[in-house]
Amino acid sequence: FEPLLLDLEFCFVGRVSRKRKTHITSRRPRSTVAVSGHTTMSTYPPSNMPVPGGPGGMPPPGQPGTSGQQNGAGGKDDSYFTESRKGEVNELRTLLRTFGTEKDRQRKRDIMKKVIAYMTLGIDVSRLFTEMMLAIETRDLVIKKMVYLFLCNYAETHPDLAQMCTNTLVKDSGNEDPMVRGLALRALCSLRLPQMIEYTSEPLRRSLQDGHAYVRKTGVMGILKMYHLNREEFDRKAFTDILYDMLRDPDSSVVSNCILVLNEIMEEEGGMALNRAVMLHLLNRIHEFSEFGILSVLDLIPRYIPANDEEGFQIMNLLDPVLRTANSSAVCATIRAFLSIAESIGKRPGDDRDPDSPTVDDLKKQVCIRIRAPLVTLMSSGSSELTYVLLKYVDQLIDLCPGIFDEEYRMFYVRFSDASHIKHSKVRLLAKLANPQTAPDIVAEMGELVADGDETMGRLAVRSMGAIALHDTGGQGCVESIARRLVEMLDLQVPHVSSEAATALAGLARRHPDTIAVMSAPLPRALRYITEPQGKASVIFLLGEYGESIQEAPYSLEKVIDNYDNIVDDGVKTALLAATVKLFFHRPPECQHMLGRLFKKATEDVSSQDLHDRALFYYRLLRSSPDPDIVKSIISKSMTMSTRQFAEEDDSELKAALMDEFNTLCTVYRCKPENFIEDANIVPFVRMPKEHPLPSDAPLAPVPDPGVNAVTDQLGGASITEQQGQAAPPPPAPAVTSGEVDLLGFGFDEPATPAPVSSAGSLQSLSLKASVTLSGDAYQSLWGSVPDGEAIVTPALPMRTAPSATDAVEASLKTFNVFTMASGELPTEFKFFLYGQEEDAFGGGFFLIQAIMLKAPASLSLTIKVSGGDPDPTKRKEKTDQ
Repeated sequence: FEPLLLDLEFCFVGRVSRKRKTHITSRRPRSTVAVSGHTTMSTYPPSNMPVPGGPGGMPPPGQPGTSGQQNGAGGKDDSYFTESRKGEVNELRTLLRTFGTEKDRQRKRDIMKKVIAYMTLGIDVSRLFTEMMLAIETRDLVIKKMVYLFLCNYAETHPDLAQMCTNTLVKDSGNEDPMVRGLALRALCSLRLPQMIEYTSEPLRRSLQDGHAYVRKTGVMGILKMYHLNREEFDRKAFTDILYDMLRDPDSSVVSNCILVLNEIMEEEGGMALNRAVMLHLLNRIHEFSEFGILSVLDLIPRYIPANDEEGFQIMNLLDPVLRTANSSAVCATIRAFLSIAESIGKRPGDDRDPDSPTVDDLKKQVCIRIRAPLVTLMSSGSSELTYVLLKYVDQLIDLCPGIFDEEYRMFYVRFSDASHIKHSKVRLLAKLANPQTAPDIVAEMGELVADGDETMGRLAVRSMGAIALHDTGGQGCVESIARRLVEMLDLQVPHVSSEAATALAGLARRHPDTIAVMSAPLPRALRYITEPQGKASVIFLLGEYGESIQEAPYSLEKVIDNYDNIVDDGVKTALLAATVKLFFHRPPECQHMLGRLFKKATEDVSSQDLHDRALFYYRLLRSSPDPDIVKSIISKSMTMSTRQFAEEDDSELKAALMDEFNTLCTVYRCKPENFIEDANIVPFVRMPKEHPLPSDAPLAPVPDPGVNAVTDQLGGASITEQQGQAAPPPPAPAVTSGEVDLLGFGFDEPATPAPVSSAGSLQSLSLKASVTLSGDAYQSLWGSVPDGEAIVTPALPMRTAPSATDAVEASLKTFNVFTMASGELPTEFKFFLYGQEEDAFGGGFFLIQAIMLKAPASLSLTIKVSGGDPDPTKRKEKTDQ
């Protein structure tokens, strides 16, 4: 009784202590924390009991030695979350006041950790706000993070105190350390006070042009917080346009944040606006994104409408390497993108396309074949949660394209180590993978699972066998073989197996009436042993439907009628009434008296209104009808099925709706989003763009397979057709003699004789307009209107030096009236999209230039197209050479 006495003693001491306002901690010894000059410990256990770590006691886990060891960097962090003593907040106030003079950095961190721990436990430490503000002046990032967390936590409840830290946060947002700038900006935006908007706007705008990617991506998320806090200020600052411009940011993490923020800001319109330039720019940089960022790009693809079939195939080829990654989320997002593209570019009935063009169903089938191996690999190598979700996706894809996964049926066999929900999902799927080749193995596997100790597993195994026979997917002889197996299960001394077998046989007899000869003999015997209501009702249905060929059918039903008062389930009573009435027309002498007794009991039964009304209907129909044949034609109507499934199993409408929601929770829940999401929170699905700048029959070059880790190296708003292999290579430019040229005016360190590009003259001899305005869509349209075969492509021209930035190149070209549409810098090269227009007197043609400038070795490659202008081909070529 010693432990009980100790517990009683502790409870008594606790009551007395609370009356004396003395705090007593829990029974477990409290870890010591050095927050002042001495060590504190609770008064329990008594001093005469061995203390862990003390004399005669076990040392505390992870802390060999004495029990008074301080909880520093090597201590346990959970000690900070023990209950507080009375007055410890005041002790922390005293320590924080001497914070500036403390030299031990670890001791400073311990003090801050204790403050944050109290705040996490729900203790109000807002009275330490002033002392915490003084502690923010430190170079220790760990302490700054904790102080910022403290400020953000009490900002909404103590707005007056939060305003005290405004100047400090604004000052830190201009710190020379990018980490400090980012942390200060995040804390400033997290205050979420309307009166803080005027202090937040300018640091936020400045952060978007910061030289460090961490600050820029923090600023992007700060824009979202401002949007929810003050939309008027958000619109006035035109942050939406800034976010679209930042999609060209060289850092992929910034771009992914921009996509997420734009999608949330514009969720009422269906998400961020998409056009060909934006979509292809993101796709060409997809290899730069992290595992999280790549999902933000892939989720945009189902909303994008390809310009034509060729572009749709290009996008699919570009995304194909993603299927070979180990990121299951990226693989599933890619599958949804493929299915969406197939829906967009596939041929539909009534289309006036080439007869050889693939239809939507053909494309979807090809997609399912392509993604089969990655899905099966991920399913067999992931965690149980991941496997369950992937099984749901496989189930949905099987409904879309039956037979695709049949060859992989062994991968869906139940393993001993699988979790129960995984086993159940696999058993359901195996029934859908049965064909004449795989059905024997699958049925044999199901037969083994019937006797499993898991009752749900046994039920699902029997149902799956019945589904294979019902849909007749197992080939010749499969139905009869499964029927015999189910008949054998009727005699098993396992209630749930016999019940499920009887239910399966009832459906099988309706679909295949010729199997009644196999199952008729054991039915009267099974009726005596089956106890579950559903199974008993199924046997009664079979006896009434096919009782004319079962000799003992009336006598078996009579015994049930005599035991009517002991029947609890209304379904069994209803089945008994229908079966007896139907059997009466086949064997009236044997059923007449027992049918009368059943009518009397059923009409007096008030437990079910439906049963009572049915009994009265049958009774009045038999009594009032002058011709028994008319009644027989009504009641004895055949229940044989003429279709492959029951009406209640027809969920084609739901399957079609779920395919639109692939890779969402709708697939896991198997229901529409309206069933578990409020209407106000459902984001509309809007496909964009409605119109493309390119005609639907514009020729596009195929995309090469760049591999898993190097999908493409494009940058800027260019299309994926601008640096790809051509079916027919364009004619080479005029021969250029070897040597170094200074086409952009950077100059040489020593004199060098440039090799002329063309004898027609120099660049200055062209008469170009000094002011030209051209939009991005117009540029894309002009570029696509000129066939690739008419483009002039120069080989790599060596340069003495490479520019340090794009601004120098753009300024140099502007002096020659050559303007920049887009430019960007990659680790190994610069890329420019340039244009100029001739004077109207000389034709007014547009010169479109794509320039790629390698940094090392310094070289320049040009692709030039001419749109409009002089119709004379010779003069056009001369101008292009110039």
